[in-house]
Amino acid sequence: MNSRSVFWFALSLLVLFVGLSSGQTRESYISENYSKSEHKIKVRDGVTLHTVVFAPKDQTKKYPIMMSRTPYSCRPYGKAMPGRIGPSETMEKEGYIFVKQDVRGRWMSEGKYDNMRPHIDGDMTIDESSDTYDTIAWLLKHVSNNNGKVGIWGISYPGFYSAAALPEAHPALVAASPQAPIGDFFFDDFHHQGAYVLMYWMATSVFGYQHNGPTEESWYKMAQVSEPDAYKFYMDLGPLSNSKKYYKEDNFFWNQLVEHPNYDSFWQKRGILPHLKNVHTNVMTVGGWFDAEDLYGPLNIYQTIEKNNPDVFNCLVMGPWSHGDWARASATQVVGNIAFGEKISEMYQKEVEAPFFRHFLKGDVAKPKFEAFVFDTGKKKWDAFAKWPPGKSTAAKLYLTDKKLNFQLPGVVAKKFAGFVSDPANPVPYRKREDLKIRFTPRPYMTDDQRFASNRDDVLVFQTEILKEDVTIAGPITAALNVSTTGTSADWIVKLVDVYPADTPNDPRQPNVDLGGYQQMVRSEVLRGRFRNGFEKPEPFVANKVTKVDVSLQDVYHTFKKGHRIMVHVQSSWFPLIDRNPQNYVDNIFKAKESDFQKQTHRVYFSKETPSVVKVRVLNK
Repeated sequence: MNSRSVFWFALSLLVLFVGLSSGQTRESYISENYSKSEHKIKVRDGVTLHTVVFAPKDQTKKYPIMMSRTPYSCRPYGKAMPGRIGPSETMEKEGYIFVKQDVRGRWMSEGKYDNMRPHIDGDMTIDESSDTYDTIAWLLKHVSNNNGKVGIWGISYPGFYSAAALPEAHPALVAASPQAPIGDFFFDDFHHQGAYVLMYWMATSVFGYQHNGPTEESWYKMAQVSEPDAYKFYMDLGPLSNSKKYYKEDNFFWNQLVEHPNYDSFWQKRGILPHLKNVHTNVMTVGGWFDAEDLYGPLNIYQTIEKNNPDVFNCLVMGPWSHGDWARASATQVVGNIAFGEKISEMYQKEVEAPFFRHFLKGDVAKPKFEAFVFDTGKKKWDAFAKWPPGKSTAAKLYLTDKKLNFQLPGVVAKKFAGFVSDPANPVPYRKREDLKIRFTPRPYMTDDQRFASNRDDVLVFQTEILKEDVTIAGPITAALNVSTTGTSADWIVKLVDVYPADTPNDPRQPNVDLGGYQQMVRSEVLRGRFRNGFEKPEPFVANKVTKVDVSLQDVYHTFKKGHRIMVHVQSSWFPLIDRNPQNYVDNIFKAKESDFQKQTHRVYFSKETPSVVKVRVLNK
């Protein structure tokens, strides 16, 4: 893959992240109504940041500034106009001064790049907040016809930069919308609760090489992979230590991943959550219920701002989207095999996002009245709540017993555990084998039919009887399991599944998807078992000892309809979404050898003395 191909491959990532679309009508409107200028803004340490300003040609009135900071390039450089300059076509037509900036160390900006650059509270040391502050100060002084108010938005990594602007923000920054923001790299994207997300392996190149100075051309090299079957490629790769064939010492990010397998100070200081205090900017955090990359970030950024800053306007929007879908213009919103409705993203852009910025930056519409605007992915409809999780919800437990799932623990439990053999040489695939293709990042599996997994001996399946009434789960989910293993190391994957009735008709919008008996994954997550007592200090299991593990599955808002069943899967591999666990404890799985990987027997217990439950919140009628 040559350098130009590499750039367009990386740009395709940006398209996915920010929903880039470029119809001729939109391009023509931008060209006819906006002028473009490029600037080198010098920040406090003397580094210059490449910044592009798109100003309305109508200079008879003042406009707010809407900015976005990105590591993915402000292309096209020079006189050419892009097909998109704002969050939506609606906002472009309303009129703002749109600003885009290459962050420090990327593309046409100077400096050294740092993934999730640490924020330094109360210090003049350089961080993303200080770069944003200095940029805003320059824009207010040098861009004519601005009204003195600034908003910031971004999706995925640009969402992190939007959140990172909030601590010690410039006073003019009055509205921010972190969208699918990374909150912490140990829980978003490259890791999920201590497990390495192997399906992000390809993306390591984009974030792992320093450029030699401002450049319009891509400087990083993608790993040369000719095998399209992801399962086969990663099994053939073997232990992660074999990645050195592809990633050398010059890939600084890969080496950081390898040398910091635990949640040590390296990762801790890169998380933005501890710094979201004394926030004075109005915030609307946006995410997708089926975002495979960044679900932890939006939920936890919203909750942290809410907890630490009770007086600031802070709201949450969660829709039936995968990563960045809300910025697209799809007529029908589909994730994987499931359609959720028509013009959902268009409604959000026009009736939620645009009014939020319009109120705080222009003051000509009412303040949003909701605290949480969330989509019920079972009933397929929007609801507004005064807070999230909703106040009208009650804590409940789903008890795992022998292949059964109940809201009450049965009086008599015939079997006290269920077991399975977990073989690293035959790990459970995270999708059907025919769907396991090499991808830049994972995505469509979030609503996949789980029947392929239910039929495996190394997946434990628990389900309720047919529901006699709707059950709506709203809020966080935690699986509190009692487990054991014959080895000293294990992963625990828990999936919450909606089982459709056998007579469910097919959806004409997805006519080739058999919905009769479909087992739709609603939520899933992994816990690397060594981190069961904390992510900072890993601990081996004691072989054959019953041990408690808590697997956080993040939040959902989903109605399991009357006639459906609620199902739970428990398994110990999820390949190649997650890297394989050796199941024999080693200090650093990134450095494990092939001989470290061993077949083991795992058990899940469900007696009265050692119950295993899934903790949920049920919305009251």
